[in-house]
Amino acid sequence: MSEIWDPWSISEGGFPRKGTSAERLRFLLNYAVLAPSSHNTQPWLFKIVDDAVELHADRTRALAVVDPEDRELIMSCGAVLFHLRLALHHFCYEGVVQLFPDGSKPDLLAHVSFGGSYQPTAEENSLFEVITKRRTNRMPFEARQVPERVLRELQSSASREGAWLHIIEGEDNRNRVADMIAEGDRIQMADRRFRREVAAWIHPNRTASHDGLPGYALGYGDLISSVAPLVVRTFDIGKGQAAKDRQLAAGSPILAVLGTDGDSPVFWLAAGQSLARVLLRARIEEVWASFLNQPIEIPELRTKLGDLLNRRGFPQLLLRMGYGPDVKPTPRRAAGEVLVRSR
Repeated sequence: MSEIWDPWSISEGGFPRKGTSAERLRFLLNYAVLAPSSHNTQPWLFKIVDDAVELHADRTRALAVVDPEDRELIMSCGAVLFHLRLALHHFCYEGVVQLFPDGSKPDLLAHVSFGGSYQPTAEENSLFEVITKRRTNRMPFEARQVPERVLRELQSSASREGAWLHIIEGEDNRNRVADMIAEGDRIQMADRRFRREVAAWIHPNRTASHDGLPGYALGYGDLISSVAPLVVRTFDIGKGQAAKDRQLAAGSPILAVLGTDGDSPVFWLAAGQSLARVLLRARIEEVWASFLNQPIEIPELRTKLGDLLNRRGFPQLLLRMGYGPDVKPTPRRAAGEVLVRSR
C-alpha cells in the first residue's frame, strides 16, 4: 500500500479490507495519529506484531521541564489509543485492548488486536466522522453560550472512558481560574529552561516538519512565525502572555477541568482516552476546544485548583471551549513515520 503522507487527507474509501493485517493496521494508524498531544510532540510509536499492534511511549519526545513525570505524554498516548479503538470499531472490528501488557516494559502502553466482528453504534460512527475535522482552536471564541444539553453530553463522554469533566461555574470561580492561568504563565516564562523547551516545538509557518506548532496555530503571520522561536527562547514574555491568556480564559464560554480519581499512568491513559472522546463529541456539536494547562503543570497551582473544585480526584487538563472560526490543522507524522520494525 502506498504511504499516506498527510493523515488529515485520509479517506475511509482507501481502507484495504482485503489486504494483510499489517496493511489494514497501518491504514488505521493514520486515523490514530490525528489525536492531540502536548505541543504537538506526538510522543508515540507503534509496532505491528502478527495480527496486532503495540502502542509505545516515545520518551525521546518527552517535555522534561513542563512534564517531568511524563503525565501529559501518557495522556497524549491515551488519546491516540482512543482514536485507534474508534477506527477499529468503525471498520467493524471488536478491537481487543490490553493495557500495560508487560510490567517489565513501562514504555509498552497497550496491545491492540482486531478481535471478532463488531457492529459500531451510530454515536461511534459520528465520532469517527469528525476525527479529520477536530482541531485545537487557540483563537478567541464567540460570546454564544454552550447549551446545557451539550455540556451533559461532554461530561457523559468523559465518564464513559474513566474520567470526569468538571465545569467551572460562577463568575468568581472563573476569575480565580483565570488568575491561576495568568500566574502560571508568569512562573513558566520566567524559567529559561521552560522557554527553551517550548521554543524547540514552535516552527515557522512554512515548515516542512510533521510535528510541533507552526506559528499559524498560535495566530502568527509568516514574518512573526519565523522569529517567534527566538523571541520565546530569549525573552521573558510572561507578563504579556499572562494578560493574553487571562483574557482568553475569561472570554471563553466554558472553562472545564478533566480529571481522574487517581494519579498514576493507568489513570493518565484513561484521561487521554476520555479527552479524545470529549473533543470529538464537542466537534459533533460544532464546539471547539483548546488547553490552558498552566495551573496543572505547576504543582502548587494544581493543588490550588483542586481545592477550588472541591471534589475527590486529580485535575489532569484545563480546557476552554466554545464556538469560533475554523482553523487549519497542525502537521502530523504519518503511519510510516511512527512505526518501528519488529526484530
